[in-house]
Amino acid sequence: MADPKGFLKYRERELPKRRPVDVRIRDWKEVYEEQDDAQLRRQASRCMDCGIPFCHSGCPLGNLIPEWNTFAWKGDTADGIERLHATNNFPEFTGRLCPAPCETACVLGINQPAVTIKQIEVQTIEKAFAANLVTPLPPERLTGKTVAVVGSGPAGLAAAQQLTRAGHTVAVYERDDKPGGLLRYGIPEFKMEKSVLERRINQMKAEGTRFRCSVQVGRDITAKELRDRYDAVVIATGATVPRDLQVTGREHTGTYQAMDYLPQANRTALGEEVEGQILATGKDVIVIGGGDTGADCIGTALRQGAKSVTSLEIMPQPGEERPDHQPWPTYPMLFRVASAHEEGGERLYAVSTKEILADEDGNVQALRVADVEMKDGAFTEVPGSEREIPAQLVLLAMGFLGPEREGFVEQLDVPLDERTNIVRDNEYMTSLPGVFVAGDAGRGQSLIVWAIAEGRAAAKSVDEYLMGIPSQLPRPVNPTDRPLAV
Repeated sequence: MADPKGFLKYRERELPKRRPVDVRIRDWKEVYEEQDDAQLRRQASRCMDCGIPFCHSGCPLGNLIPEWNTFAWKGDTADGIERLHATNNFPEFTGRLCPAPCETACVLGINQPAVTIKQIEVQTIEKAFAANLVTPLPPERLTGKTVAVVGSGPAGLAAAQQLTRAGHTVAVYERDDKPGGLLRYGIPEFKMEKSVLERRINQMKAEGTRFRCSVQVGRDITAKELRDRYDAVVIATGATVPRDLQVTGREHTGTYQAMDYLPQANRTALGEEVEGQILATGKDVIVIGGGDTGADCIGTALRQGAKSVTSLEIMPQPGEERPDHQPWPTYPMLFRVASAHEEGGERLYAVSTKEILADEDGNVQALRVADVEMKDGAFTEVPGSEREIPAQLVLLAMGFLGPEREGFVEQLDVPLDERTNIVRDNEYMTSLPGVFVAGDAGRGQSLIVWAIAEGRAAAKSVDEYLMGIPSQLPRPVNPTDRPLAV
């Protein structure tokens, strides 16, 4: 274990500083400054190496957290990254983007601030890349079996890397012009620079994974053609159908889904030309939805020079302490401040949109809203609270409903559950032999750690299906599992 008295000597939780707001909103670089190594080791030493490490149960990947905390404390990057990669293909993604349910399950967190697990994770992988300890791992032999992975988000990438390393010939199909899915076009550059993604994609290419970009499966190649061409198919398309706002005036110009807005901003941040780009420059912006996607819209709008940014959330504002009904080690609903929230704008809670108002030309000019409160399980408008908020750009960030059904899924004719997710069995296989589903397409909208975990688990099932013998690949989760209150 790390220092046996570390949690007694160092009781404070230390994280690297974020760059000053007035500096970072002028660029698209990541917001955190480099962390001092001594600070990182102090934090790693706070890990108690518990007899029952609840951080394991909090993490869908089953990360060996106490082990790589010890190696971080010792400064042993080689052993640390070996332990980290044993359960997680992409710690540089999760270390930046995961909401860290492992930390809310940390035993130390019962009466002290939790260990900075997420930061130790990302520093371990970054040190490993710097020391050239992350190298391609091509298979020693090929099996002669072929697999198509549809979708190149975290679930698809994890499945593809595992199957390639098992010796199968894997092709990843992506409808966008570059691989990465939401990692590339949904996550803003200030949360994860795309050079981080490119670095891992290059490793996968060197291992033998093939990427077929700008290919719309279901249109450019049919589901039948794909099944005829490959021995197995993994559906990892994500849950990309956005939840819409059913109010009068939704059709007015200036109201867009977040995933119509964010990909364009990502492209321009990387120097690409975008025709007819949605811009927040000089506008009053309203973001409807208080989750991570909403925060991404806030940070993006501020960097584009929005006049004002207001975030609306229909739920009441969470407290800053764990509520009694969400005890340790569950993931609590707390008032959290993302980097984007520090940068500006106003956050309004318990507010419902009644109507989107427009000028005579049909352009959005305001939202009519009202305060709400929960009564008998339903939202009730607070009398006398109706008002208008100026807006020339409204962004909808209210979550996603499931995978797109038109085209590929429709052609497969696989059953969907009551939440419109693709039905699969405990081995991740759909009703069609050899067709598997992993990540949000089968699970519903969830966390990046669940996507990677399901990609890894599905890869094991695919390997066993193809080879007819038990697979040596690990199986981190069962599809019926659910994260603790997340």
